[in-house]
Order: sequence, then structure tokens, then C-alpha cells
Amino acid sequence: MFMGEFNHNIDTKGRMIVPSKFREELGESFVVTRGLDKCLFAYPMEEWKVLEGKMKKLPLTKKDARAFTRFFFSGAVECEVDKQGRINIPQALRTYANLEKECVVIGVSDRIEIWANESWQTYVDESEESFAEIAENLMDFDI
Repeated sequence: MFMGEFNHNIDTKGRMIVPSKFREELGESFVVTRGLDKCLFAYPMEEWKVLEGKMKKLPLTKKDARAFTRFFFSGAVECEVDKQGRINIPQALRTYANLEKECVVIGVSDRIEIWANESWQTYVDESEESFAEIAENLMDFDI
């Protein structure tokens, strides 16, 4: 399980150090793709395969299913951690998530998310205001 929040920088070549706490669980190679809310999602290969199986079951006849599948898979890249603990994030993904220098890497159960620092702070500030309401809405899911 991934959890925690870590501040890191992306260098001019698009390389970012993966928090050491996450490296072992991510494995030698893992998948990074466009996520929701203008961040990147990174999945260990095993989780990616589970997700891929679920996405294959989406009905091809549904426009939303086709759109989401295209969005999710077209941005996906396999990443490997180098000897310095870094990954190279392709320019297209950096542009999508507005990643320039300062970023935040968070653990979210079965994945990690990579956020531009400013985007993460805005998200946290906006979510804090409605956290109680969000929690109340999730009560139906036995949380």
C-alpha cells in the first residue's frame, strides 16, 4: 500500500527522484499515465494489469468508455528507476500535469500520484473546505 506525501523536484531533463519509500513496491518497472485532476498516476505492473483487465471489459459501444480508455492508455509509459532512484517523465506527461520543477508525490493506496506543487496545494485547500461533506457522501461505501 502506498501512503504519504513527499516533495521532490524535476530537473531540466524531466527526471524526478522516486521517494525511496515507494521504490520497492513499485518494482523495477511500472506504468505512469495521465491521471484525473491534472496529475499523473503511477501503478506497479501487477496493479496496471488488473486495471487493464477491468478497462477491457468496458463496452466499446459507449462513447464515455472509449474516451476514457483512449485518454488513459494513450498517455501511458513504462518507467524504470535508474541507479540514482530517478525516473524520466516524458514531456507530454509533464505538460499535461504542469510539472516544471517543484512537485509532490503522494501515495494513494494502490498507486502513487505526481502533482505540480501549486496544483496539489490548490487541490488540498479546496478539498479541505468540503472534506466533511465528501466523507458524509462516502458513508454509503462503509468507510
